[in-house]
Amino acid sequence: MAAQAESRATALYLSSHPDTGRLVCLDAFRGLTMLLMVIVNSSGPAVYHQFHHAEWNGWTLADTVFPAFLWIVGVAITLSLGKKIALGVPRRALLLRILRRSIVLYALGVFIYLFPAFDFAHIRFTGVLQRIAVCYLVAAMLFLYSGIKTQLACATVLLSLYWALIMLVPAPGYAAGDLTVDGNLAHYIDRTVLGSHNWVETKTWDPEGILSTVPAIATTLLGVLAGYILQSGGTIAQRCAWLFTAGCGLLAAGLICDAWLPINKNLWTSSFALFMAGLDSLVLGCMLWLIDGRGYRRWAQPLVILGMNAIAVYMLSELLPEILIAAFSPGASGGTAPEQPGALPGPAVQFAYVIAFPLAMYAFAWLLYRKQWFPRL
Repeated sequence: MAAQAESRATALYLSSHPDTGRLVCLDAFRGLTMLLMVIVNSSGPAVYHQFHHAEWNGWTLADTVFPAFLWIVGVAITLSLGKKIALGVPRRALLLRILRRSIVLYALGVFIYLFPAFDFAHIRFTGVLQRIAVCYLVAAMLFLYSGIKTQLACATVLLSLYWALIMLVPAPGYAAGDLTVDGNLAHYIDRTVLGSHNWVETKTWDPEGILSTVPAIATTLLGVLAGYILQSGGTIAQRCAWLFTAGCGLLAAGLICDAWLPINKNLWTSSFALFMAGLDSLVLGCMLWLIDGRGYRRWAQPLVILGMNAIAVYMLSELLPEILIAAFSPGASGGTAPEQPGALPGPAVQFAYVIAFPLAMYAFAWLLYRKQWFPRL
């Protein structure tokens, strides 16, 4: 009964504070994240180090991409589902849509890692889209059947529980609180449960592994909570102030928690989840002020174009390199590739690719936008 009352209060809140139109800043933020992801994924070893993930503890610009995606998913849950609940769409219909979307996202994630070899013996059950699917499913169901207080409590419990498991429960053969690559509990679970189905580049553990999905769900829920701020009836300035306040608080909490559990993307530590959610709040607050508040929309249009077709661009960005490798690798035609005199040195080729690949992804997004094609799951 309490959950139902809290859920009704949430629906009433959203219906009494209708959004005055689509917030361009959210599409622009999604597009900015997508652009950074494409650059990171196309970067070679000679490219600026901030476009490479931190080896272990700490963070780089590259490490902000995935948590931003999950956080944005949470914000979108509040804006989209909240509006439908306020309009009286039956929760059963919304639940079926959530389940279908989660299944499709998960299937696309599995397909990406199967393509092009389709080696089912080493199929990767975890991954980027797989984690997004799980986090979306849990966060959307919590939003559907609970209110803001319960959602905040769940995020807190998930982060606290993960801290306790990582720091207090030892992996067999290692001490409690061992945060080395082999000695932490999360990677032990990946080794034991996933086995040969771990990511091919790490082999014995997965950066989107089983246990580390727990705080990733909390990241999505923190986005859901930020969505309430965007959905509120305050002025742009008031909503920006709340986002800045929440962002600074989360950043501080992440830095404080870093003393007990270091910021670490591979483990998705609780401090990492808090810190990145704070950073996302600040970035979205700035974009809300500039784009929807001050009206600087023209400069943001390229980002909006990328953001409105994020899934399509992501799929192409993951599959196209595999297609190019298969087409142009020395063994693709059964022979040996002839030497090419005068070819550019490695770093120059890498730099050219880093420029060309994002431009190709933008051209694809622009074409979809021009045709008004917006594939939806």
